[in-house]
Amino acid sequence: MNDSSRNSNYLYIGLCIIVILVLFIGWNTGRKAARFSPSSGNNWSKLSLILDQIDANYVDPVNAEQITEKAIPFILSELDPHSVYLPPKEREYAEQSLAANFFGIGIQFNVPNDTAIVIQVIPGGPSERAGLLAGDRIVEVDGLNVAGVNIPQDSLVNLMRGPLDTKVKIGVKRGGVDGLVEFDITRGVIPVKSVDVAYMINDTTAYVKLSKFSRSSYLEFMSSMLDLDTAKIKRIIFDLRDNSGGYLDQAYLLANEFLEKDDLIVYMEGEHRKREDLKATGSGIFQNTALAVLINENSASSSEIFAGAMQDNDRAVVYGRRSFGKGLVQEPINFSDGSGLRLTVARFYTPSGRCIQKHYESGEVLEYGTDIIERYVHGEMTTADSIKKNDSLKYYTVGGRTVYGGGGIIPDVFVPLDTISDNDFLVNVNRNSYQVKFSMQFADRHRSKLQQATSLDELNDLLDSFNLMDEFREYLLSNGVKIDKRGWNKSEDVLNVQIRAMVARYSKLDDNAFYPIIAEIDNVVNKALEDPCSITVGK
Repeated sequence: MNDSSRNSNYLYIGLCIIVILVLFIGWNTGRKAARFSPSSGNNWSKLSLILDQIDANYVDPVNAEQITEKAIPFILSELDPHSVYLPPKEREYAEQSLAANFFGIGIQFNVPNDTAIVIQVIPGGPSERAGLLAGDRIVEVDGLNVAGVNIPQDSLVNLMRGPLDTKVKIGVKRGGVDGLVEFDITRGVIPVKSVDVAYMINDTTAYVKLSKFSRSSYLEFMSSMLDLDTAKIKRIIFDLRDNSGGYLDQAYLLANEFLEKDDLIVYMEGEHRKREDLKATGSGIFQNTALAVLINENSASSSEIFAGAMQDNDRAVVYGRRSFGKGLVQEPINFSDGSGLRLTVARFYTPSGRCIQKHYESGEVLEYGTDIIERYVHGEMTTADSIKKNDSLKYYTVGGRTVYGGGGIIPDVFVPLDTISDNDFLVNVNRNSYQVKFSMQFADRHRSKLQQATSLDELNDLLDSFNLMDEFREYLLSNGVKIDKRGWNKSEDVLNVQIRAMVARYSKLDDNAFYPIIAEIDNVVNKALEDPCSITVGK
């Protein structure tokens, strides 16, 4: 065979091999592509295909569970700011925070420096039975040092919580006692309180502070009102400032107490959820009681539902600053491993049709979270005119008053941040929590007297007998704080009230003393008290 013939044969064989390879690759690619069909309108199959290929062909072993745990939050972050994945521990903690009770030792504490200070021992709880006292500093938990090591507060909470009837050893430093005082505490059922305080702020006005919408909020509210004697209550100041929300049914039940039959409270609607209206039954016992609602930039979700329902039905005057703007409805989806999703399925709308949810861009969680800072920067916290109002989002209450959409509830009466006493001296004192630290030390020295006070009048008389401000001034000087006369004179009245309220928290009266005292310098509460239009609106 000559060279020409031989070359022709090689070329023929080479072409055949190329054709076979092309046919093979084309067949193999077509086979895989057949599993992913974008024309179906659902591209989730592509994600499934990628995961299958990794599982079947990746060069190294793959920890599928670890990758899944990291991928789920990323996927949800592309939806909206409130669709979240909760690993088992986080889901358990989230549910406990809104439950009617949980298992623990029954204390509230604060961490002004790097050591936890017991603020309140819950009456009837395991810690009270064991002998813990307000003012005790928590140093050890089950032999682990937790003082002076900057342990995160949630980690400390988890150390002390645990299954029912299990034991935990707590070591505390107590004023006037050498060494550690140790307690073996058996964990028990701890009630979660959502009504921080309810008291008569004057002869005819009840003040109620609701910190969250837990499973028991409605029953707590009704019980508190009965304790105050409903016959005397002509007005209620309902404080929802810093209330981030909770259970929708509790917001509905509370709103129902104030509205007439068939008044719309809220409605929900989403891509896969038909409109659902929630209306009042007309069975509420406070339908004719004057109402003022207090909100601020941290009032969210169920707080906004309640405030929006009262405002749109002309049932109450809303005081304060624009609320947070969280109007997305999350539906819980729980998994067998204890984890779960909180998936947004609808939006909340006030009776007039306003969407409560503020604007957000998918995937821009950071920008969404810094919205409150932007409000400070643009002056919204101090000037009503700085609140952005969009005329294309103008709505009307049942009585014809104009209200605005665009996110959050804009109050009827704007009350700015109180900046009257702001000065460099007071800012420095606040930044370093000197009031908190001094109050704790002062309460240590006068623990027995504070515990003997059984009424607010008795407690105020006791506090009047001390030279609180002289002692606080000496405390500041001993800590190297420079006191300029002008700053002290401008701040003294405010500091006096703050310290009295904080010291009062170490008495048996706790929040029942703290809130009445601190109300003296609360400009929002005082505006609601003095404002004649808080008596009635529209109806």
